Amino acid sequence: MKKRSNVLASFVTWPIVLLIAFPLLWMLITSVKPAAELFSTSPTLLPKAITFEHYARVLQDTPFLQYFANSMILATSTTVVVISISVLGAYSLVRFAYPGRETLASLVLFTYLLPSVVLISPLYLMLVSIGLANTLASLVIAYTTFALPYALWLLRSFMAGIPQDLESAAMVDGASRIGAFVDVVLPQALPGIISTALFTFILAWNEYLYALVLVNSDEARPLTTGVMTMLISAFNIEWSLLMAASVLMSVPLIIIFAFFQRHLTSGFGAGGVKG
Repeated sequence: MKKRSNVLASFVTWPIVLLIAFPLLWMLITSVKPAAELFSTSPTLLPKAITFEHYARVLQDTPFLQYFANSMILATSTTVVVISISVLGAYSLVRFAYPGRETLASLVLFTYLLPSVVLISPLYLMLVSIGLANTLASLVIAYTTFALPYALWLLRSFMAGIPQDLESAAMVDGASRIGAFVDVVLPQALPGIISTALFTFILAWNEYLYALVLVNSDEARPLTTGVMTMLISAFNIEWSLLMAASVLMSVPLIIIFAFFQRHLTSGFGAGGVKG
């Protein structure tokens, strides 16, 4: 019966996986097809010939590398800011008793549930008033507004799963509160911190709406809006270049998942356990 159940599960699961993965496979295949094959009257799944000219054109003839650098700076900066604040905030919500603590935690979750579009107008007016409009710094601030609440709530569950007795033992041995936090809590919470950082990085890397509204110059434009701007003009879409750029955009995320997949799964597993 167990073997039959495994076969049935595979029979159901694999078609779903292939259905989800097919657009990604089509994107990769299209990016290496010669231009003549893209609009052939008898299209084929596999290319008759493989070419990398589309990748060369994206890297040499477009500002793709500028957008790539902007996205890397933006996603990394947002991740550092969000993790730095959320680690300390989550520790405060779990370890210190003060009036309104639970209300504050609920308000943080409520803030995350607000639609992102609600914050665009007040954020834009605020950034214009302080002179940060149309800069990477403006996007870092904007991304922090919706990434921080979820990161704080997620890390709160990780911190709650760390036994307080470990900190008490360290402080009995002479460690300060900060020393116990650095030497005991942070190593225990590391899988959760890594998984939260990955979530924040991916969120900032893929965000489109704020980047479209808050930035309109190539000097600060990230990949999500930059690729669409440089490859779509009027009703003409250069599909070969768009697919090649999309593949290149996916490379950093693939590398990150390849290196940190173990921490990601263990981190989200640990977040569901409250000690």
